[in-house]
Formats: sequence, structure tokens, C-alpha cells
Amino acid sequence: MKFGVDRLLSDPDLRRDLRGRRVALLGHPASVTADLTHSLDALAACPDVQLTAAFGPQHGMKGDLQDNMMESADETDPVHGIPVFSLYGEVRRPTGQSMGTFDVILIDMQDLGCRIYTFVTTLLYVLEAAAEHGKSVWVLDRPNPAGRPVEGTTLRPGWESFVGAGPMPMRHGMTLGEMGRWFIKAFNLDVDYRVVEMEGWRPDEGPGWGWPLNERSWINPSPNAPNVSMARAYAGTVMLEGTTLSEGRGTTRPLELFGAPDLDARAIIAEMHALAPQWLNGCRLRDVWFQPTFHKHAGLLCNGVQIHVDDPAYDHAAFRPWRVQALAFKAIRRLRPDYDLWRDFPYEYVFDRLAIDVINGGTALRDWVDDADAQAGDLDGVATPDERAWEAERREFLLY
Repeated sequence: MKFGVDRLLSDPDLRRDLRGRRVALLGHPASVTADLTHSLDALAACPDVQLTAAFGPQHGMKGDLQDNMMESADETDPVHGIPVFSLYGEVRRPTGQSMGTFDVILIDMQDLGCRIYTFVTTLLYVLEAAAEHGKSVWVLDRPNPAGRPVEGTTLRPGWESFVGAGPMPMRHGMTLGEMGRWFIKAFNLDVDYRVVEMEGWRPDEGPGWGWPLNERSWINPSPNAPNVSMARAYAGTVMLEGTTLSEGRGTTRPLELFGAPDLDARAIIAEMHALAPQWLNGCRLRDVWFQPTFHKHAGLLCNGVQIHVDDPAYDHAAFRPWRVQALAFKAIRRLRPDYDLWRDFPYEYVFDRLAIDVINGGTALRDWVDDADAQAGDLDGVATPDERAWEAERREFLLY
């Protein structure tokens, strides 16, 4: 298959409208061509492209910053001599000064298919700035490695943040190119927008189910996104960032496992199976021990649970990561009613709300976990209508 950047570079007709125009690139470490040349270098070497600027999202163009709210500075690219503007530093929206450096911005970012992954919000902010300044936006499309399934509650009005750009569920099942089409209609944006589509993307076929296994190398789009298993689990495990539990940062399997020094993982898994075994279809759970080298519980031996989605038991259509992780929280609350689960700290520049609520775009998930009488069907009753509504709403914007 071909990603958008490879099609653009191989087809002069696709580049025709770039000739004579100043071009910027928004990218990160995973912005590479099929032969692993970084898109910045490939575009700079293309005679049809006048590359004048670059932009980096959260974690930077280099992808070197580990955690949330670790900011990148503007810099000058040492090879090409162009400015590289940070969209996760002093600003998260492009400034008028940076918008003046180009006519067309090419967005070539590997996304994870989850509302909270901030590249989605950065796409919206760039579209809004382009509409204001009369610039063109082209998305060089890439696969959604989590595929097409939809899961989670829709972000509620008033809960917008840098990890919640708009009213979509946690797992949205769209590519960035498709998401841009939805943003333009949902936010009523007047912007010159184009998607350079992929060729041969088959999100409904295994074994990749969204990612072209054995065709393209996986490159971390952010430091703790090391493989496809993480991408599949992320729409659930990202909620761990709002808890006192380790999400595996400081281990070799971040955001595929969770734990803490004072947990009994086997008891948690047993309770999960007792509470809602139907939510555990499509994956395997295994009790593990790990010692994070940094971040939460650094240097302490933790007992925890790893979510396995890379063996023959994996069922892409059945696996529901948001419910799996919600069920783990519920099991801990049932076993340890007074457990200090929710982490109270500034999260992605929101200082007055619990991080777990910011992540979920509302209080419904936390309310369900903390309600001693709530059953699995109660959370389904909130989430399922949202999921069905999104599946219908997104249909007109799908390109594949």
C-alpha cells in the first residue's frame, strides 16, 4: 500500500498545485516515506516543493519529550535552515507570525485513532488558523492503526480541552484526513482543504486491522507509542494517566499494562471476569510484575495486569479497550472501596477538574466506577447510544 506522502512524492500531478507556493510540513518522527526517509528531507529534495517552514506537535518534531506538559521550543532546522515552530510550547495554536511563512501546510502525522491523542486537536487548531489566514491545508493521509471500531462516550459540551477537540467518542475510527473533513463541517470552517489519500488501506482485514503489518515499519509517533499493541489498547489505557496507577511508563510496554505496589492483580482479573466477562472478549489478561524506571512508582515493584492483543485470541471486532480499562477500575473499587484511584493534578493545561474527567470529556465514567450499585449495563446504557450516533455521523466523511 501507499501512504499519502508516498503518493505525493511519486505523482507529479498531485504536486501540480504546490508549484510556486511556499510549503510547510507538520510532522514528527513517524513522518517517513516507505524507505524511511523523513518527510522533511524527502520534500526538501523534491524539485516541485519550495519548503519554507516546519511545525512540530506534542513531543516535538524530534519526539524526544516523554510526558504531558513537557514543552518544545521553536528552533531552526540544522540541515535545511528553515524555522521549526512548536505547537506544544509557548503556544498550541499557530501564531500569525508562523502562519506567514507558508501558503500550503502539509500535515503528515501518524495518529493513533483516539480522541485524547493530541494530534487530533492540533489538526483542528491548524484548520482554524488556516481559515483565518487564508492558507491551504493538505493532509497526507496515514492509517488509523486502531482501525474502524468506535467506542466510548461522546465528549460533553463544556469539556473541550487539548485532549478533547470536539464531540466525538474516545475511539473514533477515522484517519486524520477523514477527521479534517468532519472538523470542517462540524466547526463550519471555510478553508481550502485537501486529502492526499492512501492507496490500498484495508482496515477491515487481518492481521493488521488498520496497520499494514509486514508492509511498513512501525515508528513511534510519540515516545510511549512503541507498537501496534499499544495503539489497539490505547483508547482504554490512556485513562490510566488520570489515575494513581502506573500505565507502564518507564517499562518496555507502556500503555499495555497497569499496576501499583499495593495491588493484587490476580484478584483484579478474577473480579473483572465476575463483573462483566462479555467486556473481555477479544483479548487476554495476564498478571505481571514490573518496576518502572521513571514516572509513577519509579523504582518500586508493582503488581499489575497486561492486556494482550497480539496473539491468536485477539478479535478486532470484539475487543473493547475502553470498557476493559473501565472494568479494571470498577474491579479495584469493588475490592478496595477506599482505594486512592483518581489522581488530582494539572492535566494538559486543565487545572480545575480531575484528570480522569478531562480525559473522558465528562464525569460519566468516574461516576459509574464510584457508584457501588452501578452495573455493566449502566455504562453500556450511556456509551452505546453515543457510539451508534457517531457511527452514523462519521459515515459521510469516510474515504476508504
